[in-house]
Amino acid sequence: MLKKYFCLGILSLAGFRPAAQTDSMTYAEKLGFPKAARVLILHVDDMGMSFDSNEGGELALTKGAATSCSVMMPCPWVPAFVHWLKQNPGIDAGLHLTLTSEWKEYRWGPLAGKLTVPGLVDKEGAMWPTVQETALHASADEVEKEMRAQLDRARSMGFEPTHLDTHMGTIYANEGYLERYIQIGIENHIPVMLPGGHDFLIEEQEHFPPEAISQIRKLGKMLWDSGLPVLDDLHNTSYDWKIPDDIQNDDAKLQQFKTEKYIEALKSLRPGLTMMIMHCTATTPVFSQISSSGPSRKGDLLAMMDPAFKKALEHEGIILTNWKELIEKRAALPGKGL
Repeated sequence: MLKKYFCLGILSLAGFRPAAQTDSMTYAEKLGFPKAARVLILHVDDMGMSFDSNEGGELALTKGAATSCSVMMPCPWVPAFVHWLKQNPGIDAGLHLTLTSEWKEYRWGPLAGKLTVPGLVDKEGAMWPTVQETALHASADEVEKEMRAQLDRARSMGFEPTHLDTHMGTIYANEGYLERYIQIGIENHIPVMLPGGHDFLIEEQEHFPPEAISQIRKLGKMLWDSGLPVLDDLHNTSYDWKIPDDIQNDDAKLQQFKTEKYIEALKSLRPGLTMMIMHCTATTPVFSQISSSGPSRKGDLLAMMDPAFKKALEHEGIILTNWKELIEKRAALPGKGL
């Protein structure tokens, strides 16, 4: 899914062309990590989406290997998660900018309100369920208003996000959305999730065309020159790992399956700074009324808690980090800082 939407936005950025990156150093090395180091953000999406999402994310971040997360501000369980963040100030948490409402029976609307952003609202009064429908109906102005409303709500609650990223990749579906996303990040000195470096995984796993990779790298250089840290690469395939039917209700087998998949993923990392996305969820019976993705999400949590995965991180020599550390490292460098 990343390739489809990312390429749409990236390749249509006519007139939005900063200078190309010519430096062969990884962004990890530029930030002060050792040369050839594999530096990793283990990132949990969908905080605030549900009670189960919060419980799983909290476990993965405090007792598991996860190092970062992001919050879906329009969702019902946001207050509970933000209250928990205030009790755990060391947690790295950004905004999972949310422009879709994909579940059939469990939905949310835009924080900016229907009258302000009518193009973001479907016939049920919620956001559109798919990226395609959002891109068809919502203008860049409306998307910008909603992104700013989500940032405003976070700050009103006393939650200052460490970064911005995008739910379902919707930001990348439209050149105007992507421009506003980047502009909001630069304007507010908040890093944005954009893999602007070597992009080996994106090339190998998503099969991006060379022109898309080139444009991503140009945007990455612009972000770096604005004083923001930049990712070298992105691992975004874990949600698509097919869970065999016969292990979906067997926690031990589910944990082994997902742990082995994540260990394989660690081995695929190249030198540089990579963000690996997951959806750790402590599923209860009610979660099946929201989504059929419960086994995948529970498997992510079990993998992050697995001693075998933690041992693999050490064996592979992976350096774990988060956006807070990246902000500090970028600010300490000469030139523009945060």
